[in-house]
Amino acid sequence: MSARDDVLARVRTALGGPTATGGPAASGIARAYREHGELAPGSSEVVDVLVDRLVDYRAHVHSAETSADVATVVGDLLADATSVVVPAGLDAAWLAGLGAGTAVVRDARDDPRTPDELDRTDAVVTAARVAIGDTGTIVLDGEPDQGRRAITLVPDLHVCVVRTDQVVQSVPEAVRLLAAHPGRPQTWISGPSATSDIELSRVEGVHGPRTLHVVLAPPR
Repeated sequence: MSARDDVLARVRTALGGPTATGGPAASGIARAYREHGELAPGSSEVVDVLVDRLVDYRAHVHSAETSADVATVVGDLLADATSVVVPAGLDAAWLAGLGAGTAVVRDARDDPRTPDELDRTDAVVTAARVAIGDTGTIVLDGEPDQGRRAITLVPDLHVCVVRTDQVVQSVPEAVRLLAAHPGRPQTWISGPSATSDIELSRVEGVHGPRTLHVVLAPPR
């Protein structure tokens, strides 16, 4: 058996599949990692953990008590924007607070904006699929209210609306939710885009938005 076959056989065994030699699948494999956190999804405690991590990552966090408040917060955050791109399935009510001078550019998989068009927009507004308190991570998976990955990677400012009932504590909890649609493209966001060189000089906005605003909204 080659080294490659050996590695693949170990992977198949770990996944519980048949071995390379046709032997029986492994069963009852012990999983030592924590499968869920102690905090209930959507609880005020787990939301507080998320906020703490987001702030530590230099994201800006805002609270909205009602759907109308979401529109007000989004409008205030984008008061100086001349254009904003949004996915086709975004809740239109969230954009009600935008000024008359802000052009709304809609993007859809069957009618996508080009990279140049996205680069000319000032910001993007999306929803989210799930948020992870322990890591301060927001995950988008391409649903109609989140759109294509490109729209959240090119504009320099991202406003992401996260419902509090979408917040879980641990990564395994989020992965189980995402596993319902394994074919969807995922974007995992932990604060604004940032990188460092060998001297640890931090540079933001290299691989995505320089600024991330997270609006915490009430459950649907």
